[in-house]
Amino acid sequence: MSAVHVVVPEGVHDPEHPSGGNTYDRKICAGLTALGWSVHEHAVMGRWPSPDASALAALADVLAEIPDRSVVLLDGLVASTVPQLLVPQTGRLCLVVLVHMPLGGTREGAVLEAAAAVIATSDWTRRWLLDTHGLPAARVQVAKPGVDPAAPAEGTPGGGELLCVGAYTQAKGYDVLLAALVGVRDLRWRCRCVGTLTGDSTFVDHLGRAASAVGIEDRVRFTGPLAGPELDHAYASADVLVLASRAETYGMVVTEALARGLPVIATAVGGLPEALGHAGEGSRPGLLVPPGDPERFAVALRCWLTDAELRQRLRWAALERRGTLSPWSDTSMRLSRVLAGVTP
Repeated sequence: MSAVHVVVPEGVHDPEHPSGGNTYDRKICAGLTALGWSVHEHAVMGRWPSPDASALAALADVLAEIPDRSVVLLDGLVASTVPQLLVPQTGRLCLVVLVHMPLGGTREGAVLEAAAAVIATSDWTRRWLLDTHGLPAARVQVAKPGVDPAAPAEGTPGGGELLCVGAYTQAKGYDVLLAALVGVRDLRWRCRCVGTLTGDSTFVDHLGRAASAVGIEDRVRFTGPLAGPELDHAYASADVLVLASRAETYGMVVTEALARGLPVIATAVGGLPEALGHAGEGSRPGLLVPPGDPERFAVALRCWLTDAELRQRLRWAALERRGTLSPWSDTSMRLSRVLAGVTP
């Protein structure tokens, strides 16, 4: 049986801090185990990718305990800022870096250049890494996130149940979303925002005050993180996913919505159009708008809310796209092939 040591950030199993990266890490550890790998998970303390001295010491201890000639799969949030710890290990360990979110910079470049293989979670991320760091193309592989099967959401006749799933950060464009919702406040809708607080603890309060300032506080609900049946219910109760992100390497919430047959209104940024994909005859199962443009986002929302024929077309396209989504077992199989191909 082959063995792999998987190094992940602390909190990967914390239900209070769900994220696409954490979900990916958990799914592939389970998937590799199912494929016969002996998976040794190492959760490293610290606020990655900005570790302090104690976090660096914890990672150094983890690396020192891994036997020589082992295959080590490192989450990029841990790996990408610590070449001083990882590059010297390349003569002893076979390092593979899983890049959920590229950070850029010379430190990341040094780590990826030293790695035996790099795994990106989208074609867009792979292109970005190749263009930014000049890595050999054969060394960078893609293992897109899978999705769990789910029953189609029933939807409502008016299409006014909007759902946003994403951490409460500037990168997710909540300010853009709120401004766009103001632009359609003459129409009937409600928006549920499901997210994790990952940074400034006052940001959610700021969002609530911003909603109050423009008179939509009774129509926008910030629920905090949801998981399991509660998150399933949020998707099942929605008509459409709305996502105004400024940056996305893939956008797992998009495929989670599509797995329920939910159309998506989102920004055409990073790997998000790739996650949205196409249905039959090349049609999109949603609407894409430029990032950082609340007026264009509001136009898309207005089209959705006022055009019943458009809603039906997008729903049918989402249901078609649902049938083309890949399971997590495919992701694990791709990772397994990469890991099996590197030489300790």
